[in-house]
Amino acid sequence: MLHLIPAPLHRAGLRVAHAIRRKWWHWRKPKLSGCRVLALDVSGRVLLVRHSYGSPRWMPPGGGLARGEDPVAAAIRELREETGCRLDHARLLDLVQEKLHGAGNQVHLVVGWTADDPVADGREIIEAAFFAADALPQHMPPQLRERLPHWITAATVGHPPDAATGLSPPPAPKA
Repeated sequence: MLHLIPAPLHRAGLRVAHAIRRKWWHWRKPKLSGCRVLALDVSGRVLLVRHSYGSPRWMPPGGGLARGEDPVAAAIRELREETGCRLDHARLLDLVQEKLHGAGNQVHLVVGWTADDPVADGREIIEAAFFAADALPQHMPPQLRERLPHWITAATVGHPPDAATGLSPPPAPKA
């Protein structure tokens, strides 16, 4: 239904809603739970996006989790909604605690691989592109810039891309 709203009006609505949400978080300080997606391509580059609201910085795709929602399922959904990309061999890589506008934010970091080309929807996402760990964009949060190469390494060590599919296999089960 939201696709019936013209894109510029939709982006303006997102900015207003986000400003209200930030004030609510600052005032109420709720405990939030979300996911961030490290979608890697066959070259090991990571997919980053820029949102039309909030921070204009490059970030991994992601979003909030519904109560009781599985973080990996949420990451797959968010990546598809925001970029049109499928996420194969998705798995939980890390759990990060951070503050978000005064609220506690528990972020499930999910990693997986995609063979798809991202498409920014022009509404929530205004840019989407792959970046090598040693060529990250300048305009991104400092803490993310510091951690991202380590997460990419942790995601890919021991999981080289499969020659047939170009995708890294899932990790071996732990004994």
